[in-house]
Amino acid sequence: MNSFFSLITKNCRKFKIYPGPDPKQAIMGSLVFCIHHKQGCTWSDELRKLKAHLNVCKHDATQCPNKCGAQIPRIMMTDHLQYTCTMRRTKCEFCQSEFSGAGLEEHAGTCGQEPIYCEAKCGQRVLRGRMTLHKSKDCTKRLRRCLHCNREFSADTLALHVNQCPRAPTVCPQRCDVGPIARADLEAHLRDECKALAIACSFKEAGCRFKGPRHLLEAHLEANAAAHLSLMVALSARQGQQIQMLKSAVSKLSINFTGTLLWKITDWSAKMAEAKGKDGLELVSPPFYTSQYGYKLQASMFLNGNGPGENTHVSVYIKVLPGEYDALLKWPFSHSITFTLFEQGAQSGQGGVAESFVPDPTWENFQRPSNEPDQLGFGFPRFISHDLLYKRPFIKDDTVFLRVKVDPSKIVAV
Repeated sequence: MNSFFSLITKNCRKFKIYPGPDPKQAIMGSLVFCIHHKQGCTWSDELRKLKAHLNVCKHDATQCPNKCGAQIPRIMMTDHLQYTCTMRRTKCEFCQSEFSGAGLEEHAGTCGQEPIYCEAKCGQRVLRGRMTLHKSKDCTKRLRRCLHCNREFSADTLALHVNQCPRAPTVCPQRCDVGPIARADLEAHLRDECKALAIACSFKEAGCRFKGPRHLLEAHLEANAAAHLSLMVALSARQGQQIQMLKSAVSKLSINFTGTLLWKITDWSAKMAEAKGKDGLELVSPPFYTSQYGYKLQASMFLNGNGPGENTHVSVYIKVLPGEYDALLKWPFSHSITFTLFEQGAQSGQGGVAESFVPDPTWENFQRPSNEPDQLGFGFPRFISHDLLYKRPFIKDDTVFLRVKVDPSKIVAV
């Protein structure tokens, strides 16, 4: 405080400030705040009382009584002595050993009595001093080697692996005299080696009911060769019947029940040349039906013409074939029929050639057909001339398309 006053007096002389009769007393009587007012101290009084105040101010730093060398504000001294002083005396909460503050910091993280989580992440908390023993004997995540395949697994999955391990020994399910067999080899053992396994005869599918040990199978085959041959013949006959039934089913699936036939005729040039060299050559279409239970029809074509159209036109006809449901249909057949020969290619815009007719009920061609129909059918001998056929794009890629359509409005059904 004296030095502070001396500094003030010296400055006053330097600047020729002449204090009053007792400047020291005036200065010491001036009003000041505590030097720790920014830390929250609210003391304010004469300067002469500041030193006494600092001796008790809770914000003023003082020497740690444990002589750790730290200067600590009085307000924080209690916490310092209890928690941070390096010279304090305290006990480890786990092993209860007493240490200085610095010693406790060194001891922390090494105490053998502190419970910590297993490093292998098994989820258990173990005393640090017992961690090595836990990891080697108790930890469910420790690695263990399978005794059969020599692979490593965590302890909690090893049992599941052993139940599936391909090298684990197992007993033959037929209880044969062979010792334990590796699980992976069991199937081959049963298939090729096991003498106790009952094996079915190789002619089982043919009907042989023999089933017995492997060593009796060869004797059975030799003694029953004739019987097996008979079984195979019978099996072949049954399979032949099944094949015919399947062919019939497939054939039915391919039948046209729409009442419209789109007949694609390929290799037109070759067929036309053959028709010109052979009189009366007729092409017939696949049969089609007016409906699922309707009339059965078939189209035919003479490429080089027939009757009045011979050598100059293509002739087309329709004939009624004997169908499965003729007894339930109305006769004579009276649906209108339209033949259309299509032009091919969108650029022509010419459409095609079409001819239609409605059957006359007196025509013989449309009466109920006999089981062996021999009539030509009804149609157009001069359907399209050869000249027109080649002038317009009816033929493309040596193929023509003829549509035969039954008018649905004329269908007579039961």
